[in-house]
Amino acid sequence: MVYISSLVKISVKVDYACRVLAEMARIHGTGDLAQIDHLSKAEAVPANFLAQILGELRNGGLIISKRGIQGGYALARPADQISLYDIMKVIDGELIEFSGNYQGRSGSRMKEIWGDVRTTLDEKAKSYTLDTFVVKENGEMYHI
Repeated sequence: MVYISSLVKISVKVDYACRVLAEMARIHGTGDLAQIDHLSKAEAVPANFLAQILGELRNGGLIISKRGIQGGYALARPADQISLYDIMKVIDGELIEFSGNYQGRSGSRMKEIWGDVRTTLDEKAKSYTLDTFVVKENGEMYHI
């Protein structure tokens, strides 16, 4: 039996990570650091959950942090260099993970098909960069 863990479900954690990174991208380059309370309010993400997500994003090299009164969070690199694939991989691991047995008459062919699906999904996720997530001040989205 083949089990695909992430094909149809995007975790809440990935969704929240994308949203707070979009907010960080919006202020990137201004010299300001994003504060947890601002990110939590701007993107309606619970602050305690957000702290965990920010830690994972920092450990994954997508953001940097600075402690202290003037501290906060910032993107580790420009928004056009951080992809949806990068975010998903840091937060949840591989976009599609396979487990199961590829025996039987059709096993090896199904392994090839699932591999093709994975490659296509990976490529599509890599095509969306954080700069395409950013919402302008008036609420309009940048179009891809």
